[in-house]
Amino acid sequence: MVCAPCMPCWFLLGARACGESSGNHPASLRPSRTSSPSALFPDVVNCMQTDNLELKKLVYLYLMNYAKSQPDMAIMAVNTFVKDCEDPNPLIRALAVRTMGCIRVDKITEYLCEPLRKCLKDEDPYVRKTAAVCVAKLHDINAQLVEDQGFLDTLKDLISDSNPMVVANAVAALSEIAESHPSSNLLDLNPQSINKLLTALNECTEWGQIFILDCLANYTPKDDREAQSICERVTPRLSHANSAVVLSAVKVLMKFMEMLSKDLDYYGTLLKKLAPPLVTLLSAEPELQYVALRNINLIVQKRPEILKHEMKVFFVKYNDPIYVKLEKLDIMIRLASQANIAQVLAELKEYATEVDVDFVRKAVRAIGRCAIKVEQSAERCVSTLLDLIQTKVNYVVQEAIVVIKDIFRKYPNKYESVIATLCENLDSLDEPEARAAMIWIVGEYAERIDNADELLESFLEGFHDESTQVQLQLLTGIVKLFLKKPTETQELVQQVLSLATQDSDNPDLRDRGYIYWRLLSTDPVAAKEVVLAEKPLISEETDLIEPTLLDELICYIGTLASVYHKPPSAFVEGGRGVVHKSLPPRTASSESAESPETAPAGAPPGEQPDVIPAQGDLLGDLLNLDLGPPVSGPPLTTSSVQMGAVDLLGGGLDSLIGGTNFVAPPTAAVPASLGAPIGSGLSDLFDLTSGVGTLSGSYVAPKAVWLPAMKAKGLEISGTFTRQVGSISMDLQLTNKALQVMTDFAIQFNRNSFGLAPAAPLQVHAPLSPNQTVEISLPLSTVGSVMKMEPLNNLQVAVKNNIDVFYFSTLYPLHILFVEDGKMDRQMFLATWKDIPNENEAQFQIRDCPLNAEAVSSKLQSSNIFTVAKRNVEGQDMLYQSLKLTNGIWVLAELRIQPGNPSCMLSLKCRAPEVSQHVYQAYETILKN
Repeated sequence: MVCAPCMPCWFLLGARACGESSGNHPASLRPSRTSSPSALFPDVVNCMQTDNLELKKLVYLYLMNYAKSQPDMAIMAVNTFVKDCEDPNPLIRALAVRTMGCIRVDKITEYLCEPLRKCLKDEDPYVRKTAAVCVAKLHDINAQLVEDQGFLDTLKDLISDSNPMVVANAVAALSEIAESHPSSNLLDLNPQSINKLLTALNECTEWGQIFILDCLANYTPKDDREAQSICERVTPRLSHANSAVVLSAVKVLMKFMEMLSKDLDYYGTLLKKLAPPLVTLLSAEPELQYVALRNINLIVQKRPEILKHEMKVFFVKYNDPIYVKLEKLDIMIRLASQANIAQVLAELKEYATEVDVDFVRKAVRAIGRCAIKVEQSAERCVSTLLDLIQTKVNYVVQEAIVVIKDIFRKYPNKYESVIATLCENLDSLDEPEARAAMIWIVGEYAERIDNADELLESFLEGFHDESTQVQLQLLTGIVKLFLKKPTETQELVQQVLSLATQDSDNPDLRDRGYIYWRLLSTDPVAAKEVVLAEKPLISEETDLIEPTLLDELICYIGTLASVYHKPPSAFVEGGRGVVHKSLPPRTASSESAESPETAPAGAPPGEQPDVIPAQGDLLGDLLNLDLGPPVSGPPLTTSSVQMGAVDLLGGGLDSLIGGTNFVAPPTAAVPASLGAPIGSGLSDLFDLTSGVGTLSGSYVAPKAVWLPAMKAKGLEISGTFTRQVGSISMDLQLTNKALQVMTDFAIQFNRNSFGLAPAAPLQVHAPLSPNQTVEISLPLSTVGSVMKMEPLNNLQVAVKNNIDVFYFSTLYPLHILFVEDGKMDRQMFLATWKDIPNENEAQFQIRDCPLNAEAVSSKLQSSNIFTVAKRNVEGQDMLYQSLKLTNGIWVLAELRIQPGNPSCMLSLKCRAPEVSQHVYQAYETILKN
């Protein structure tokens, strides 16, 4: 019978290796079924004195595992460790220092310092490389001790070591420490140290190469020449047998290519060299293939030209696992072009006959994506889809109808001849998305379908059993039909409006029903302009990763972030891995002429800021989209604007009564709050803007509409600014009022007076469906580019989604920039007040503020306006206050309050007098709310 695995058995084996009989061993070392191995601690420690290397390894292994359970007794081993660190045998010296680093007992760490210091300067490179790793382990246990003992400086010196493995371990240790302490600048790399790392790269082991390459990826070359030099020396790593080395090398090259001009011959050479190693990765086992494919997906989105001639390697094999098949399919679509579309379509048509249902669905959708992406192939794609519909395979037919709807959206009035074929398959549709797509097609092209009313009426029979998606589409489809054929479908439209408003519990459906009812009753012409308005063309790429996030993920090639397609901060808990990386900026020689470093000077004084980007405007290039200025849609007619402002969002539903030949909805079904006066807006109907629930602290203004849906193709953006515990946020509410799903959101700010910039990407974690609203808190920093705006608090914003790029501007309240350490010492206050010239003093009157001095002081302090001193002069309360802005500007204030008088006088002194007006507005806002 085999005994339970425990350390004493190993020591008995070690004893036999020494020529000792197990019978001569002490009884305490004989295995027991009931004794815990930790009970043998004193006896095992005595074995440390042995000269047998194998036995010593086992003893040290035991100490690593059980020292934590016996911390007091672990000190008994310290002397032997110190002695072994001076042993003539370098293996024993390294073993001793490695073990001491792995024993996570605070009492031992102080004894480790001296032996570690000696080992870091040991003559044997094996000992030095082991000691380098030990510094990282010790730093994890006691960071302050490592810094006090100067080990970090010694570790930096090891980067210049003559042995490449020592260099690699030193880099690995410093990188590990820097990761856990992002604010520290441990890896302060310069051209000299980079040269040493590149020299070591050729000689160290594969894992050492990975550490060095990852370190190189964090370096930003000073110019394109240095970037090219590093790329030339890293390129040989692409032919390495280890896939991790290859991906790390690709990461370095992808980063530094940003700094190279596309006109360089070397740039083209580098593109050609990157393709073969990536293709080679796809010959590995499926798990490695998947990791490689996820990384290739990012690379193709950033630089599709690298693999544009390698389409065939992404063709699916019959024995590929489903996760590999789907990833290959996605990359095939990204690489599809006019040159290879015939080849791609032939493959996709073949995939559509597979037995795996999920894969077939994806293949059919891929054909639709090809049609949308490559316009020249659209006709061939539609023909292919019709062939698939003729197979009469249920799930193939349904997917084909969904993608044909998208093709109609992309190419209106071009392929409608296939509608008859689609209608033949209407009875076989049982999936919500396919039914909704078919209803959309029938409603959109009702004038071309003779029996459109019969087709839509067939869906009404089971209206309440349909999914919300189908119900909403059916409501809109029948309203479209009514607007096109009013005399024939009046009864049908009243039936659907009644079902939506009276018999439905779904608020989205009910609201849309009431809006349509109001429109049709008050102004059918306006209703026609809204419901039958020209649809924006759908984007050719709806699933591209947002550009700033893509740049960050390129910096994480070869890591989990590149597999998840999420930044580390999205899935790593704790303090590690939350540093946002980005690609290096392009140098002057590599920047394109289309993005000049000029910016609009802001809106003229006295006007509401309105951003209309022009060619070359900084806002036109905000998101680095390579799209040029945004293409504006057809201008809205006057009648449609009036309709949107008055009829759609205006008067209460009681005004519906009296519509010609149209029955008004019953008053019992109308919420009382809907009888609002004209112009109140739908948001007020449900009291959405009456206030913002927030933690006590700085005053938060209610959300206001910054970008109306009519100016942003259905995207409405409302928001406000908050400051909580030292952090500034832009609280956004995004509402999709369009008829298509919105994805791929991104946001960027123009340069502004106080350097406000997004501190993280705009994270909309799920697609924004029609009529859906999502609330997001976007953290802001004040370290962005600075440019004086007019007015001073003007913020110009660009928001991108899969439909287009939209621009708006807003005014942020200055009190969000008041910092928490803005209380000035009394003596300093007095000296500063005298020092600021009198002409910089500005006086304001704050009316309708019936608060006493204590209430005023308390209210202002919650927004970081601090009372330095208070006194009473001739019955007046005088408050002397200070505040500091994020850019370091101090503002001093004298507030005179007369008890019983609702007005108070405010005097402001500041070295930047243009700030005073906005500080006064902040005072007034805070005190009156």
